[in-house]
Amino acid sequence: MKIELLTLSDFAADYGGKLSVVGIFDTIFARQMPAVHPHCCLTVKLRFDKSEVGQKRVRLSIADDDGKLVFPAMEVPVNVVMPPDAQSNTIQVVANIASMKIESYGEYSIDLALDGDHHGTTPLFVRQAK
Repeated sequence: MKIELLTLSDFAADYGGKLSVVGIFDTIFARQMPAVHPHCCLTVKLRFDKSEVGQKRVRLSIADDDGKLVFPAMEVPVNVVMPPDAQSNTIQVVANIASMKIESYGEYSIDLALDGDHHGTTPLFVRQAK
């Protein structure tokens, strides 16, 4: 499995296999703590090869630098299928997050695990607005 996309965005949707993503970001600016980010989407695109066909569990989480989760981890079941004569195929996951409460400024990690094994991370920075 390869991660092709792991990001936060303002909006994302999967329209029949086409992924539409608007407003990708890695930084949230807040005037005070705690802060609440009203809405965002955790957007993932994964590429699987022929040998990986079958049921999988994708686990998504956002944690601070001490490992404390911002909200409970999301676990999404996916079924990897392969079109005829294809060597690889993609799975897309869009998770809407409403009212994400952030307790402090700093660096957070967006983490992806597949079937219990960690496969990737991308940073989220929370900075004080000036």
